Order: sequence, then C-alpha cells, then structure tokens
Amino acid sequence: MPRRLFKRYMPTPDSIKGNKSLRFLGKLIHDPNLWHLNRHSVARAMAIGLFWAMIPMPMQMLAAAAVAIPLRANLPISIGLVWLTNPITMPPIFYCTYKMGAWIMQTPPVRMPQTLSLEWITAEVAVLWKPLYLGSFVCGLILAALAYVLTMLYWRWWVQRSWRKRQEKRRLERR
Repeated sequence: MPRRLFKRYMPTPDSIKGNKSLRFLGKLIHDPNLWHLNRHSVARAMAIGLFWAMIPMPMQMLAAAAVAIPLRANLPISIGLVWLTNPITMPPIFYCTYKMGAWIMQTPPVRMPQTLSLEWITAEVAVLWKPLYLGSFVCGLILAALAYVLTMLYWRWWVQRSWRKRQEKRRLERR
C-alpha cells in the first residue's frame, strides 16, 4: 500500500502542533483523521482534492483545506491533489471543462482568434465564465465521486489481498 510513501512525506502531528502559523485553527487541526491514513479519510481527501482541482479559482488549496477539516479528510492529501491543476495542466483541463459546460448549456463554444490579445480576453470573459464554471463543477463532482468510490474499492481489495497472503503464509508455515 502507498501508506509508507505517504507517511514518509507527511508532517508529523507534533510538527503541526508546534507550527505558529496554524495556531489560529486551535483544536480543529489536531483531529487524528486529518493526519492518519485510513480508508475513509483518504477516500474523502481524494474526493475533496480532485473536486477543488477542477474549480478555476485562486487559492484552491485553502478551499480544499476548509472543506477537509470539517469533513475529517486527510489534510495533506486533500491539499496535495489540488496541484493536479498546475500551470502546465490548467489550459487543457479548463478547456475541456469549458467544452463540457458549453455542451451542457447547449451553447456554441467560442473560437480562439488567430492572435490572442487582452482586448479579446476581456470581451469574451462575460461569455466564457458560465460554461467554464458549470463544466468545472460537473467535472469536479464526477471526478470526486469516482475518486471516492475507486479509493474505497481499491483499499478494500488491498486489505483482502493482504489478508489472503497472510493466510496462505500461515498455512504454508504449519506444514
């Protein structure tokens, strides 16, 4: 399981408690589910992180953290998954979400001009934002639901597989 990999890079609860910049959160930040790797907190974190990664807004990590804390999802995974949309992946992802939104709204997608200018962008923002956010919201919900279900299924499969291996090993040792 990737548990060892996550644990290697995750901060320790003591380092979090000692962080002066996080003191304003008080006891909220000390919930064990925010830092432990269990099936439910990781599945919630996958859903939260991938949902907010699809929403085009500044400070996505802050939004993911604000949702992860009350839902008791793994905080580092929630925040880390937001980086799915980074400066390299943003254009293709948000173009696809815009196309999805335009399809849902049944509006023709805006064509790109030969030369991109600030005037064109400011003129088209009024037309582009509705399909972009609708498509982003729908894609975010779909991706979040898939991530939650697939994480739960994968975790269960992994535990069953590990259990079977231990049982087989014990059976061979008895002989």
